[in-house]
Amino acid sequence: MTNRPSDSVVRAWARLERAHRAALATVEARLKTAGLPDLAWYDVLLELERADEGLRPFELQKAMLFAQYNLSRLIDRMAAAGYVARAASEEDGRGQRLSITRSGRAIRRRIWPVYAAAIEEAVGRHLSDTEAQTLADLLGRLHDAPRSGAPPA
Repeated sequence: MTNRPSDSVVRAWARLERAHRAALATVEARLKTAGLPDLAWYDVLLELERADEGLRPFELQKAMLFAQYNLSRLIDRMAAAGYVARAASEEDGRGQRLSITRSGRAIRRRIWPVYAAAIEEAVGRHLSDTEAQTLADLLGRLHDAPRSGAPPA
């Protein structure tokens, strides 16, 4: 027996993907026009700023859902730009702890108004507050749903 999604579920999936891509394109275009780093940079900086003690790379990877090699390259670029600092991990001498620098905090604060305006353009102007809350609740259910590691039979 195969579990095939209904037409409504397939339509919801396709629209979710298209809406996600369109919203990200809006955000990335706004950031580029403003001469600011990509959205991934903001997300990394925000996670590091929230973590007072910094994060080990695997902790950041888990929070960000990045592939390890992508995150390593991103951190290299961000460190070269002076936004992220690396320090030896106290738990493991071979490991490292990442933290946000003063410059990283400053650029994150510069990015936010552009990002916020893009969120409003991509989502906020199309939905009432009630509709946005309903969408957030529905997406939260999808996000929080238990996942099985095995593909369906």
